[in-house]
Amino acid sequence: MTQPLSLDTRSEQNEIPAGRTVRVMLVDDSLVVRSILERIVDQRTGLMVCASVASAPDALDYLAREPVDVVVLDIEMPGMSGFDALPLILERAANARVLILSSNCVEGGPAAIEALSLGASDTLAKPGRGSFSGHFAEILTDRILSLGQRQAAPVLAPVAKRVPPAPTVVAIDAQHPLECIAVAASTGGIPAFTNFLAHLDPRVRAPILLTQHLPDAFMEFYAKQIATMTHRRVRVAAAGMRVEPDNIYLAPGDAHLMVVANGTRREIVLDRHPAANGCCPSADPMLASVADAYGAGGVAVILSGMGRDGATGAARLKSAGGTIFAQAPESCVIWGMPGAVAKAGIAAALLNPDAIALLLGSFLSGRSAT
Repeated sequence: MTQPLSLDTRSEQNEIPAGRTVRVMLVDDSLVVRSILERIVDQRTGLMVCASVASAPDALDYLAREPVDVVVLDIEMPGMSGFDALPLILERAANARVLILSSNCVEGGPAAIEALSLGASDTLAKPGRGSFSGHFAEILTDRILSLGQRQAAPVLAPVAKRVPPAPTVVAIDAQHPLECIAVAASTGGIPAFTNFLAHLDPRVRAPILLTQHLPDAFMEFYAKQIATMTHRRVRVAAAGMRVEPDNIYLAPGDAHLMVVANGTRREIVLDRHPAANGCCPSADPMLASVADAYGAGGVAVILSGMGRDGATGAARLKSAGGTIFAQAPESCVIWGMPGAVAKAGIAAALLNPDAIALLLGSFLSGRSAT
């Protein structure tokens, strides 16, 4: 990636106080790699290696005792892999950012997508033997500094302690059939959307707009990944595209995805103005535009993610007569975005993604989306 963007914290760009040293933990089973990384990190002003461990269990043990700002984590390790450890690390050290450093994390590749979907803030491909110095060292330490200088994320309550409010009764008006599905997602949203899509009745032909917090470099690959799961046409949205049934439009990583009415047709508009919540892409402009373009025919699905993105736009869609569904806390990696919608009292139901998809079949009693 050309820019060290974070999947779940692009709204949190405040720097730490001047002079504060970023505490870095290295997790790699190779002693040689750890030794090289230690020298690279310690030579950069503002960075300090506070721990260098050979396994995920050792990392979790350290995190239970000491604070860490950035964890540099390998994927392929004996015993517990980096992918298995990542959710546990984020739970154990909620304020830490995780940079996945692995030879598997080629830019835009499946391993990088999976790492980001599990909550990593950034990924970087490990260089070949003998290539750890020079340009790589500068890129690595720049990434670590960027992650370490972001404001700490809010501490997340364990899922078992989250008590969601009781959802309201779902009321589906056949006079206002399903015309557009707008999905908002961040950390944990990729597997949630996969689950949703797998259970969506193919007779539900309404176009799907998807805002998933990912860096722009990953969007084309993610669109291709989605296309393998569905009969629908999947595209990264571009300005002027006609919004049509049986299509999925994915927000690019550098603009908000919006839809506008142009006579009898709806078209894609890309907005690059900063969103109030700091996210880019942001679900709030998308949902607000769905409210204007579709009114009661619009449905919002708010999936797993940190923060409140989508809550303001969902409230506007609700006021326009649309229906809001939020992912239930027990299936979320982070119950931030859906939790904000639930706490605002605008969610028709709190359900797992597959259940939301099945419920949308109830709209089939109305007229078809056009």
